[in-house]
Amino acid sequence: HTPLLPNGWGVFWVPLESMSPSASLQQGLVVASHGRHVWVETADGQRLLCHPRSKKNLCVVGDQVQWLPSADEGSIEAVRERRNLFYRQDDIRTKSFAANIDQILVLIAAQPEFSEHQLARALIAAEAAGIHPVIALNKRDLVEPFSRAWQRLAPYRDMGYTVLACAIKPAQGEPGQVPAELACALAGKRTLVLGPSGSGKSTLVNHLVPQAQAQTNAISTALNSGKHTTTTTTLYWLDSTRTSAIIDSPGFQEFGLHHINPMQLAQLMPDLKAHMDGCRFYNCSHLHEPGCAVRAAVQPDIYEEAADSPRKISVSRYAIYSNLFAELSQPRY
Repeated sequence: HTPLLPNGWGVFWVPLESMSPSASLQQGLVVASHGRHVWVETADGQRLLCHPRSKKNLCVVGDQVQWLPSADEGSIEAVRERRNLFYRQDDIRTKSFAANIDQILVLIAAQPEFSEHQLARALIAAEAAGIHPVIALNKRDLVEPFSRAWQRLAPYRDMGYTVLACAIKPAQGEPGQVPAELACALAGKRTLVLGPSGSGKSTLVNHLVPQAQAQTNAISTALNSGKHTTTTTTLYWLDSTRTSAIIDSPGFQEFGLHHINPMQLAQLMPDLKAHMDGCRFYNCSHLHEPGCAVRAAVQPDIYEEAADSPRKISVSRYAIYSNLFAELSQPRY
């Protein structure tokens, strides 16, 4: 489920004096993507604008590429093999977020109330790509809404997901800071940050990377178009050694999973997967078959159990599975 897209060609707009007629292939990292443009960072930290020749951008943020400088331009000669690719796919198109990442931070908020369907889709896509997900619930300072939201996340904590509580946007008059537990989770890793509108994603990025807006403005100036910068996916280094990074992507409202076979869906949901071996039939859909251990484990209430006892499946999680199975089973035209 993590295909390597075909190699593409591009043109770097760089100063002529920086090019050498006899230059050899150079290594670079794609650090920003904006429509048909990408930015490539060289080994010494320089960033070069790339405009692909083709209509479709074949590079994504996090790609390692080989590019060739010449007298008046540079071209991407190859995209190196990816260790992973995080993307979504709906009926119309595939949207790639980033490649070669260590983890995904799904940032949601106590208010406005987050969508569990949306959260589940992002986690399923992460499982399919073999990428470790972390959930962060923001706006801890809103006591009652946070308490309700934290309870809704109980099944995810029971499944073994890392769920962090935070208040990224400080109270009035207090200095802005990132909670220590969240900062520790980001250290030494390349993290793609996902979050719906209102989750506090922009606030988090600005706290972690105070110069993020300046970098965004620089991209806007280079592209001579500032009105679309919110659609830019950008990698920001968090340290001078370039070992920790966050990748900021546009907020998502819908997350298509059409690249996933419906019969593989339960394996990508840890609470369902824990009971699959108990089903009577090896090809059980967990929807109507007799002797289905998954359906037998669905309980209206989530409660604490002994450590050696299989955890139950919440009604809401099973409903998400049923709805997704039906969606992914629809014929595609």
